[in-house]
Amino acid sequence: MLYIILSFIAGIMVILSMITNSQLSKRIGVFPGAFVNYGVGLLFAIIVFIITKGYSTMSINRFPEIPIWAYLGGALGVIVVCISNVIIPKIPTIYSTLLIFIGQLFCGILLDLYRDGVLSKGKLIGGILILFGMLYNFYVDKVSQGPKVYDL
Repeated sequence: MLYIILSFIAGIMVILSMITNSQLSKRIGVFPGAFVNYGVGLLFAIIVFIITKGYSTMSINRFPEIPIWAYLGGALGVIVVCISNVIIPKIPTIYSTLLIFIGQLFCGILLDLYRDGVLSKGKLIGGILILFGMLYNFYVDKVSQGPKVYDL
């Protein structure tokens, strides 16, 4: 149950973080916004690392042991922040949240297929249903409210 609650809280924090970053980006620009985001994140990570040093098994001496591909998470994170900084102000938060979720779901399905050789039909059908539900909601919104600034 703890992991379910933590996952729920993490989901809330992701959306709040994306909205905050996009607002910063509107004020100072996409790339400067991403720089500030990662600069503050680095500072926070350093503070947490210092505070929890006794609990951490990580040592700077072990950095060379980390495979090169493991460092891609940070680079991909910068791309995600920059893309989010562009799209969040352009479309309603609910649509950007659902589209990101659908992208994560289908990527997870593909990674499971690659790693385990198993295609989860239930997850695939669920993702398609969520996609169609979102498209239907978008259509209803467009019909009831007329043309908007955003267009999926």
